Amino acid sequence: MPAFSHKNSVQTEIHAITGAFGYSGKYIARRLLAQGKTVRTLTNSVDKQNEFCDKMETFPLTFDDLLTLQESLTGVSVLYNTYWVRFNHQNFRHSIAVENTQKLFMAAKQVGVRRIVHTSITNPSEDSPLEYFSGKSMLETALQESGIAHSILRPTVLFGNEDILINNIAWLLRRFPVFGVFGDGQYKLQPIFVDDFAALAVEQGMQTDQRTIINAIGPETFTYRELVEVISQIVLGKKRMVISIPNEFGLVVSKILGLLTGDVLITKAEIMGLRQNLLYVNTLPTGLTRLTDWLTAHRNTIGKNYASELKRRM
Repeated sequence: MPAFSHKNSVQTEIHAITGAFGYSGKYIARRLLAQGKTVRTLTNSVDKQNEFCDKMETFPLTFDDLLTLQESLTGVSVLYNTYWVRFNHQNFRHSIAVENTQKLFMAAKQVGVRRIVHTSITNPSEDSPLEYFSGKSMLETALQESGIAHSILRPTVLFGNEDILINNIAWLLRRFPVFGVFGDGQYKLQPIFVDDFAALAVEQGMQTDQRTIINAIGPETFTYRELVEVISQIVLGKKRMVISIPNEFGLVVSKILGLLTGDVLITKAEIMGLRQNLLYVNTLPTGLTRLTDWLTAHRNTIGKNYASELKRRM
């Protein structure tokens, strides 16, 4: 573990990111480094190949060792938290992610972190039967009660080169003549470009004592059916047949494809979240990049290869 002196912590403001070798964390790190900031990452993938080389300090995320976790945050002024899990799995669970994040907030408070920029989700609710949304709500409450100045960012779907959802919709469209949407497909999404999200996070990290909650959404709103049709038209240059299917049938098909890809394509909880319109909010966009423009620029590569959630976590 890199040594870090109290003297340096006074002289240099440190910005720490959980998961700078991952998806959104990487974009936040790029922006901070471009601004000349001193950056540190706390990660479960200390040995993972990454683009940053010796540009930042790397510490392990040691949730079971609070003293070491505190040492990793010593001298940090701003913490950008992107740590979470997408679904329950034998190796990770929402409930454990909640407990771990609460430990992270506690450690940050104990060592005097000035500000936390926390990634949440649109429409969190502790009353939700969906653990993703109830867990995110519990963490928003924990952060608000910590007394630490903070910004809570609530994104819907992030898109970018490392995206999973948009990429894998395109992957399926490239390989099958028919695409099934759950129910009528009229539930909505507001995808935000991952670098727009990173810009918002860094902007909020530069604030002082404000306590804010911001819906991080893109400038375009699609129904799920429209999203599939737009991806098909832009990426393939033609329309695929889009049909409505029952949730149960869709889950069976996704499990078969999951066996073939060694991954989890979608879960019952994710289908419920979509169909309950939880990835839609009636607020002004905070991102500037249009998904349709980004798809047009990346039409030759998007969906060429399958993006695995489980392999990303290895």
